[in-house]
Amino acid sequence: MFKGSYVALVTPMLPDGKIDVPSLKRLVEFHLNNGTHGIVAVGTTGESATLPFQEHIDVVKLIIEFVDKKIPVIAGSGANSTAEAIFLSEQMSGLGVDGFLSVVPYYNKPQQAGMVAHFNAIADATDIPLILYNVPGRTVADMLPETVAELAKHKNIVGIKDATGDLSRLEQTKKMVADDFLFFSGDDESGCNFMCKGGDGVISVTANITPKIMSDMCEAALSGDFELSQQLNKQVIDLHRVLFVEPNPVIPKWALYKMGIIDDAFLRLPMVLPELNSKKAIEEALSALNLI
Repeated sequence: MFKGSYVALVTPMLPDGKIDVPSLKRLVEFHLNNGTHGIVAVGTTGESATLPFQEHIDVVKLIIEFVDKKIPVIAGSGANSTAEAIFLSEQMSGLGVDGFLSVVPYYNKPQQAGMVAHFNAIADATDIPLILYNVPGRTVADMLPETVAELAKHKNIVGIKDATGDLSRLEQTKKMVADDFLFFSGDDESGCNFMCKGGDGVISVTANITPKIMSDMCEAALSGDFELSQQLNKQVIDLHRVLFVEPNPVIPKWALYKMGIIDDAFLRLPMVLPELNSKKAIEEALSALNLI
């Protein structure tokens, strides 16, 4: 189903706050030309938290149009309100998305039983495959392996994006679910090791900047060439780290702007442009990779 390097795509914006459609098209073409295996549209890296529903849906629709069925598109459909997540899923079900990615509700801090009820309700509302997203560093609430195993019983819940960086979670959870349940790393720094230990892919912020290296790394790992996978990962290990010196997607947007792929690094408030030291750090990393 879904395998390899999926980019957690940023959403280009203009200084007046509108979506930068030409930059978005150029960004999608950048990924189509550099081996990205799939796109996650308007996930948390795409600033889903600050896009109104209609704008969220419109951006997903544009990405599907630009991709033109060449690679899968997974749409972010998460919300900390179950009703809102269901509404988004229903509204996007007819757009041609290949899957949904839904994050653990943030701020609410739901109990594990609440997470089960939340995701089962979303999965009941559509027949499109749903990937769970656990990122306790952003949501505070942590979805435990036992909860994942319970949710994996639902026919529409097909995998998880795990951004904990805890590789023991992969081994622990794999023992509890069917062999075809998918595991994506959501932590770029440990993503290569995650794949070498049996993961199916990465949903990557770094792939915004170096899609070819990330797709090659994933293909090597999936083919069992772990030595090559590690070698490729070493090329971007510093980039993995510097992309998160400020909250995501502040640094990735600045990097893409400096590379000339998007026309502006504008972010929706409360996010703002990076500090001078952060700009210097990412520009040094990009120079080291001959990207600027």
